[in-house]
Amino acid sequence: MMDWTDRHCRFFHRLLTQRAMLYTEMVTTGALLHGDVARHLRYNPQEHPLALQLGGSEAADLAHCARLGEAWGYDEINLNCGCPSERVQRGAFGACLMAEPQLVADGVKAMCDAVSIPVTVKHRIGIDRAESYAFVRDFVGTVSEAGCNVFIVHARNAWLKGLSPKENREIPPLRYPIVHQLKAEFPHLTIVVNGGLTSTGQVQQQLEHVDGVMLGREAYHKPWGLASWDTTFWNDPVSHQSREQIELQMCDYMAQQALLHATPWSGIARHMLGLRHGLPGARVWRQVWSDHRLRALSPHTVMEQAHAAVSRTAAQAHA
Repeated sequence: MMDWTDRHCRFFHRLLTQRAMLYTEMVTTGALLHGDVARHLRYNPQEHPLALQLGGSEAADLAHCARLGEAWGYDEINLNCGCPSERVQRGAFGACLMAEPQLVADGVKAMCDAVSIPVTVKHRIGIDRAESYAFVRDFVGTVSEAGCNVFIVHARNAWLKGLSPKENREIPPLRYPIVHQLKAEFPHLTIVVNGGLTSTGQVQQQLEHVDGVMLGREAYHKPWGLASWDTTFWNDPVSHQSREQIELQMCDYMAQQALLHATPWSGIARHMLGLRHGLPGARVWRQVWSDHRLRALSPHTVMEQAHAAVSRTAAQAHA
């Protein structure tokens, strides 16, 4: 979810669900050690509960960055051992770390010793074409002994050579029973499944076997589904917020960010383009919000134009 789940995206998602844990895009230890810490760690207070996802492999560096995350107020530190991109592999972190469980364990222990908030790990069920359950079982067993109690498991292997990150989300087969087997073998651990889930029904089915479910791109492209989560999964009262009310709150936020940080609304609005997915006029609505020629207008004016475009489209359809 690099370049996707930034703080603006997370603010939008938090308007839809108050309960779900939100995760940052992966931040490398190098970026925090040598870059602009505030730029990478700044977030909106409304985003809690919020986890900082780190990419790295050196125990001392991970511990330092975990301390930064705790100092900035994050609720959890998550170590990425699942990203298959070649750029990440060259940095010796991501999915290739699954081949070195003791190295991961050393990093996890260093972080657990450094902070009082939970340290969790996100990983795949295997790497390349080896499909041995023993591989992921031993990885989880070794890392759990270092103090990690929560494992977020993408139910696909990561093929480290020959596939793009996009292909790695589609070509290696989904094998949910492997994740279910992990939960059965490690009942004391929190096992969260990720990968390929596209409906509330599928999520509910998975929750019969594991402790939680993580959604990524599905939640991004069809965000309105998140609006029912608090009621469905936490038995909260039904929210009566409409899509238009969410959109208006985003306009207020965009106007605020323009004043505080000179952030163009277009860089924020891109995250809510799926809000009207499946509704009549959604395409023309997206086109207006994506029109960079309107950047000089206020977001509230752009919203008015987007809704006017939807109304015109509906009128033409019934003419």
